[in-house]
Amino acid sequence: MGMVVVISLPFIIFTIFIGFGCYFLGRAKGRQDLRTNPQVFGVPTPPPGTCPTATVAAPLPSTHFKQDNASNV
Repeated sequence: MGMVVVISLPFIIFTIFIGFGCYFLGRAKGRQDLRTNPQVFGVPTPPPGTCPTATVAAPLPSTHFKQDNASNV
């Protein structure tokens, strides 16, 4: 036996309105975000005050260097 699915015309029109509304509101929000935060690619910078400002110790200089070709001559 077959199954009959009844969808009313007001439901179809309502769904189309919801789709257009989400599309236009999302597009407006995306354009607003682009104006307020132009950084699109890469990792976002943390907000000021979240990173500690303590000095970071420099790495110790390495005494083991790979020999380059000049030492073989």
